[in-house]
Amino acid sequence: MIKLHGIDIQIIVKVQSGTDEFNQPVFVEIPETVHNVLVGQPTADEVTETYNLTQKKVEYVIAIPKGDTHNWENTKVILPSPFNDTFYTVGYATAGIENLIPLPWNKKVKLVRYG
Repeated sequence: MIKLHGIDIQIIVKVQSGTDEFNQPVFVEIPETVHNVLVGQPTADEVTETYNLTQKKVEYVIAIPKGDTHNWENTKVILPSPFNDTFYTVGYATAGIENLIPLPWNKKVKLVRYG
């Protein structure tokens, strides 16, 4: 029996560190590791739909493990080798009901190339 497992990725979390002279929030970026993330290719429908809505081309779709509490909306993600690149999430994470999904992943997020 083959056991599926994902890779470790870095997610850049923005944390408010104070305010500026105009009383606007100032943020610092802190990298955090998310373990056991699957990386896959998007379907043709996902690429077309996202491009029509946002004018951005989806490069990858990642599956997030159950129990993860990160905010995945408009977040910078760094994928390790063999990808070795930085991406942004686009749209919301779509989630299934944890108890009804037999595998360890229940959310998926679309990634577009950074820059």
